[in-house]
Amino acid sequence: MKNVEGVNTTPNYWQIDHKVKNIFKEKGVVVLPSSEAWEKFKWVRTYLKRKPKEGYFIWVKQSVGFPLITCVSICSSNIFQNLMNLILIEKNVKAEINGFCNATKKNLCGNHKGHSKIILKKDSELKMNHFHSWGKKDKVAFRLDFLLKKGAKLSHNYKCLEIPKKLKTENNTFLEENSSANFVTTVLAKNGEVDIYDSTFLNGRKSNGISRIRMVGDKKSKILAHSKMIANAAGTGHLDCMGLLLAKNSNIKAIPELINKNKNASLTHEASIGKISEEVLSYLRSRGLTEDEAIDLIVAGFLGEEEPLIIKGRPISSELYM
Repeated sequence: MKNVEGVNTTPNYWQIDHKVKNIFKEKGVVVLPSSEAWEKFKWVRTYLKRKPKEGYFIWVKQSVGFPLITCVSICSSNIFQNLMNLILIEKNVKAEINGFCNATKKNLCGNHKGHSKIILKKDSELKMNHFHSWGKKDKVAFRLDFLLKKGAKLSHNYKCLEIPKKLKTENNTFLEENSSANFVTTVLAKNGEVDIYDSTFLNGRKSNGISRIRMVGDKKSKILAHSKMIANAAGTGHLDCMGLLLAKNSNIKAIPELINKNKNASLTHEASIGKISEEVLSYLRSRGLTEDEAIDLIVAGFLGEEEPLIIKGRPISSELYM
């Protein structure tokens, strides 16, 4: 189904609990449950060593002019999902994928586990948006492995503004010659624990990797962000990790790590954790906002949910919110 502008609004893969509710195919794109793909295409076993129990398979063989959509939901109590996904973007193909994972109710005590492998062939491009929203009693752990062939380009945006009781994310990205990856991870933690592990391997000449993490620690939260940039070849890498701490009973720990194994590589990092700027907070309150409204606006700007704040006629970047 497409809306009046021709944009796809129906999930290409839609799973509720353990049941595949819908498969919506597009021209030039193969969408299957990963267990069926494992049986149908022998080459899939190169990437998935054992037959998956659940999950999706997306093979993009030609460019599509609108985003493909995946949706995986927990709707029943005490569900334990264990997904194994495979995405393959063919040579010279451009694609965009929006993935949604969530719990439809707040007290389901669900367990969501996932392992996805994403392969970008030579000179392909993928823009991937990954959105999570969970209940306070859920537990979530997922791993993404990206393999970028020569000249491939990846943009990945992960956002979770409603965290579960426990959230663990792991990204491993392997870059071949002239490939590039740009990651943005955004997390708002409240009454829960978040562990973020992010590793980028510059394995090819002129490879380029950037990883940005934005995290806010609200009441009774604990966040660990461990980012690695490893240069095995003459590439360029940058880590940018920023944390905003809102509550006394919360903590944020950021560990940026640069590992250079090639004298012609260039690796850099920035890391900061702080509190909300009193100057910015006072200014917003003087404009008629309550303290809670001002904090909400500052957090939204820090996480990229709103346009940059304008203070005394000049835009304030997220670095100056704190």
